[in-house]
Amino acid sequence: MSQYPKARFLKSANAPAQFVADDGAEVAFAGRSNAGKSSAINVIVNRRRFARTSKTPGRTQLVNFFELRDGHRLVDLPGYGFAKVAEKTRRHWADLMADYFETRSSLRGMFLVVDIRRRLTDVDRQMLGFADAVGLPVHVLLTKTDKLKRGQAAKALLEVGRELGGAATVQHFSALDRRGETQARERLEAFLNAAA
Repeated sequence: MSQYPKARFLKSANAPAQFVADDGAEVAFAGRSNAGKSSAINVIVNRRRFARTSKTPGRTQLVNFFELRDGHRLVDLPGYGFAKVAEKTRRHWADLMADYFETRSSLRGMFLVVDIRRRLTDVDRQMLGFADAVGLPVHVLLTKTDKLKRGQAAKALLEVGRELGGAATVQHFSALDRRGETQARERLEAFLNAAA
């Protein structure tokens, strides 16, 4: 049973003028195209095919707004770092992200979805920079934890935590065996219910 029985897709935006009204509270999800962002969203919301998953990385190229309940939204940001995206598209994406982070007063937090096998990449660090510039709290999901042995996963968590140095919180997560699901949902709720 989903904790968000009324959750629904609102709209996709390709420009700031298309964003939904900037009221209530929203939490953004960002990550590399193949980090498992859509799968993570589906597990946290506990709804199959809520956010579209694809075998081809880079399908999320718009800012997708979802309503979780009245006044609370989840925002699926464009996947980044996929090689087959044209340079013009990359520039548009960067401008769109800058506008999004600088203008959304309803934005309460961001989940940064990172493949545990890759650790933080330069573009992940750029996203952390966007968040830091506007004083936005960040929670890092180290996805695909099931792909590593327990000792390797623990080491990766330690290393990423050390690199973040308190700039964000971090946890293990697996959409496959639902590891970290409760912790991630609790963090989502904490962000949504945080004061502006």
